Amino acid sequence: MAQAIQTMRQAGVVDKTGGPFGAVVVRDGEVLAVSGNSVLRDNDPSAHAEVNAIRLACKKIGAPNLRGATLFTSCECCPMCYATAYWARIDKIYYAAAWTDYADLFDDSNISKDMQKPYARRALHPEQMMQSEAQKVWLEFRKMPDRARY
Repeated sequence: MAQAIQTMRQAGVVDKTGGPFGAVVVRDGEVLAVSGNSVLRDNDPSAHAEVNAIRLACKKIGAPNLRGATLFTSCECCPMCYATAYWARIDKIYYAAAWTDYADLFDDSNISKDMQKPYARRALHPEQMMQSEAQKVWLEFRKMPDRARY
């Protein structure tokens, strides 16, 4: 966790590549990846420390999942980072600062609350369209013996 917090400071205060967020992915006692937030440097709203570290760790091991890994993050995961850790099959997340520690600066808790609302009441108002066309692709994909599995 100390390395995640050091990276948090480096990204947010020293290098100013994004907000003060740092993350470390560890598996079997080996540090697979360390990264800070790079939203501003990369002009990429998805370049959160956790997402960056997970991407680096997956590239390092040559697989899209990190079963058996632990994510140490300087701050409580936003919904995107939590989902990325979930899809990467990370076993455990430890965090230092809570959303309430920086709610005046970043809206992680607001996003979480928004996602719990019915679609019509969400900020982005998701609406479904062309469902039958998409279902046809899913049917085709299901029939593929060599379909992507992860």
